[in-house]
Amino acid sequence: MRCIVSVGMLTEGWDCNTVTHIIGLRPFMSQLLCEQVVGRGLRRTNYRVNADGKFEEEVAKVLGVPFEVIPFKANPTSAPPPKVKKYHVHAVPEKAQYEIRFPRVEGYTQAIRNRITLDWANVPTLPLEPGRIPPEVEMKGLSVSNSGRLSLQGPGKLEGASLLEWRSQRRLQALTFEIGGTLTKEYVSRRGCDVPAHVLFKQLVPILERYIREKVRVQPPADVKDLFLAPYYGWLVELLVENLRPDVQSGEAPEVPRYEQNRGPGSTAEVSYWTSKQVREVVKSHLNYAVADTKKWEQSASYYLDTHSAVAAFVKNAGLGFAIPYLYNGQMHDYIPDFVVRLKTTPETHLIVETKGYDPLEEVKAAAAKRWVDAVTADGRFGKWEYGIARKPTEVPGVIDSAMVSDRPMAKVGSSTPNT
Repeated sequence: MRCIVSVGMLTEGWDCNTVTHIIGLRPFMSQLLCEQVVGRGLRRTNYRVNADGKFEEEVAKVLGVPFEVIPFKANPTSAPPPKVKKYHVHAVPEKAQYEIRFPRVEGYTQAIRNRITLDWANVPTLPLEPGRIPPEVEMKGLSVSNSGRLSLQGPGKLEGASLLEWRSQRRLQALTFEIGGTLTKEYVSRRGCDVPAHVLFKQLVPILERYIREKVRVQPPADVKDLFLAPYYGWLVELLVENLRPDVQSGEAPEVPRYEQNRGPGSTAEVSYWTSKQVREVVKSHLNYAVADTKKWEQSASYYLDTHSAVAAFVKNAGLGFAIPYLYNGQMHDYIPDFVVRLKTTPETHLIVETKGYDPLEEVKAAAAKRWVDAVTADGRFGKWEYGIARKPTEVPGVIDSAMVSDRPMAKVGSSTPNT
């Protein structure tokens, strides 16, 4: 041993530049260890290179100190960890005909004059779960045990509390009108809404009543009136504000995207990164590999996409930077779908494909994706877009076929409301 170090005190041996052991000489109950002391063990004792042109591995042991930030290696002669093979995923210039470009959407613009509507086919449901707001609880004053800890054991009466009294004093219609007023204030404050508050309120109340009747999933012993307690109240307002749209059938201009101004459209030509995940060579992709985040599903989906006769090009959405913004629980998030596909159609159609297992936010993400494709398609500058979910790989061909026969109209370039 050439150097002995204790926390707070440094006692050096013959050569402080070659530290092999760091030993704590005092009781040490914290994870905090002086950075300068541990740094002594980072100095090499030998700078000669081996046959591979690299330094030999050296280890400084930290003993007697519960320090978990720096890993402890018990045996310096043990076999090194296996090397993980990494793959360079990048665009191949010779496959430029498979390039896929996509817009970067950061928000949406609405110009509502009179009428609003809700996309009833895609609006997420709202479950009322007793585990989030218990309908009844038992309470008791805490006692102090002999060791000084708080405990439920000991004298004191056990009291019960429930929502039954609160529910009995509220009428569902009054609560609906209350949340309708909150929703009206929230929506009128948004840019692009020119509908007078009293006109908007009269439209929102029937929408609320239908949503509560058809889309709220009550799990007993929860009650539908629990919807007007936090956090359900805030979630309901957020959910409806995000899914209300201009009523195009009544002559309103469709919602259009607000594109990022600091960056232009994204492209597969920009992809270049390294990964240790499993990869698969593909033909109809601008990239050399399709990266798999699952054991089988995405590999199988890549095969169906690569061999389908209606697919002109596709790309796995890894390192691509393609994201769909969505609001959940008061915060903005990015939804990263699995694949972007260009189909052999005229005019050009792109399909966003999601291979989905269980996801508690599936409905929220699907609604955000549907909003994205509707707005981009209405804008027209990036062609027509569709979205589909395959709950198992064998459903991928069906998702492609459905997108091929879709007759959703596309606006002409420059005919939509300007992005501001």
